[in-house]
Amino acid sequence: MIWVRHFMTVTAPGAPALPRPRLMAGIVAVSFFMQALDGTIIATSLPAMAADFQTDVVSLNVGFTAYLLAMAVCIPPAGWLADRLGARNVFLGAIVLFTLSSLACAWVDGLWSFVLARVAQGIGGALMTPVGRQIVLRNTPKSELVHAIALITWPALIAPVAGPILGGWITTHAGWRWNFLLNLPIGAIGVALTLLFLPAGEREAPRPFDGPGFLLTAGALALVLVGLEMLSQDGGWPAACLVAAGLGLGGFGVRHLRRAPHPLVDLRVLSAQTFALASLSTGTMARMVINSTPFLLPLLFQVGMGLGAVETGSLMLVYFLGNLAMKAATTRTLRRLGFRTLLVANGVVASLAVASFALVDPSTPRPLLLALLFVAGLTRSMQFTALNTITFADIEPTMRGAATTFSSMTQQLSVLLAVAMAALMIRLSVLLETGAPDAAAQLPDFQTALAIMGGIGVITSLRFLILSRDAGIEVSGRVRASHPNAPSERPSRSGRGAFSTALSTKRSRPSGR
Repeated sequence: MIWVRHFMTVTAPGAPALPRPRLMAGIVAVSFFMQALDGTIIATSLPAMAADFQTDVVSLNVGFTAYLLAMAVCIPPAGWLADRLGARNVFLGAIVLFTLSSLACAWVDGLWSFVLARVAQGIGGALMTPVGRQIVLRNTPKSELVHAIALITWPALIAPVAGPILGGWITTHAGWRWNFLLNLPIGAIGVALTLLFLPAGEREAPRPFDGPGFLLTAGALALVLVGLEMLSQDGGWPAACLVAAGLGLGGFGVRHLRRAPHPLVDLRVLSAQTFALASLSTGTMARMVINSTPFLLPLLFQVGMGLGAVETGSLMLVYFLGNLAMKAATTRTLRRLGFRTLLVANGVVASLAVASFALVDPSTPRPLLLALLFVAGLTRSMQFTALNTITFADIEPTMRGAATTFSSMTQQLSVLLAVAMAALMIRLSVLLETGAPDAAAQLPDFQTALAIMGGIGVITSLRFLILSRDAGIEVSGRVRASHPNAPSERPSRSGRGAFSTALSTKRSRPSGR
């Protein structure tokens, strides 16, 4: 009861208690953790699953492709469904669907029944992420946004690091099916907390469903995501063609969304400089570098340096602890430095930490390696939280539904782009070193990939210099500069990119959401 009273506030005597923003963010984070953990925990279970299904590991990949396709198709209409049916109703339904489909994944005994269960999981995950963010953002004042975003960001930081370690242990000692059964208690907790504490909210005025926009955006996302997944699995030219076709279809989709009277995804959100910068190329590339390390570091340790799974897991645990330790200092650091300084300075340090692993080899002193992992975890956590927070810093409450849908699409792309780019760098290094693309990767190949990813991160971080000094000041809580040239009122939204400027001047529409 003490914990509940700490997070609850009463609006009037006798009135029902309404949850504070941090409680809502914590509830949403529970569901996000379930989804993020599910995506990483089964990576070490593939051989055991393939043996039970009497197939090979490569064929089993169709289950993961089906999951990605379902997510790609269902992310774009998530905002429309939340407005139509109510955000809490859609979020609750998504948790239930994801949990029940996890039970189905553990129950099935064949490849194609597993694929169908994964499709259902993908639909639940696609609705859960953007709608959960929408619930938090619509009920969080800007002064509390840093805390709320930090809470819903930690699953994305922890799951990629802890998932493979936990999944390997569960598969070894209990069987791969328990990796999916683990979602049942988490999902049940999420359902109970949602029913007890999340406000029902009000449904938005019904608006027509944008069928052509749905087909164009879902088709573009599906092609790009599948192409990137194939590229990370050595898909070659077919994979590249799928990505190119997806980008082309996406171009038609953008054209339609700019002209449609009731677009499925409202691109007016790109008129905010902070959102456009954090959600399009700069933010996507920054997230790509961040998301590449949970993929590259285990390969560096196990394949490149010959360490065992347990030792690798212990090293990644230090990286995970760095992610966790930074959470306590995130708000104070943002308040002291502001978004622009933090994104540039911390981004450069985080990227140099990634690149420094290119110098790691079996002779590296263990204390030095542990310190490097901890620093990399600290800076990764700070950069991720700052990016996710500034994305919504200048988005008005009425536009947060559109913003969460758009941001969810680009963040999903950044995850797959991280794996695809890292795998591509490794293969190119092998090709240049041996002349044989099928040769086994060695330590220098992983070091090369880490150096390149770190270099991309440094260049991307410098791009944040175009932000104003007071960008996101209402969110960070930083005291405005008092020198004569400092802005006097609200943070500047000038300096829009060419795309967003053209978008906003092309045609003005009455506000809809």
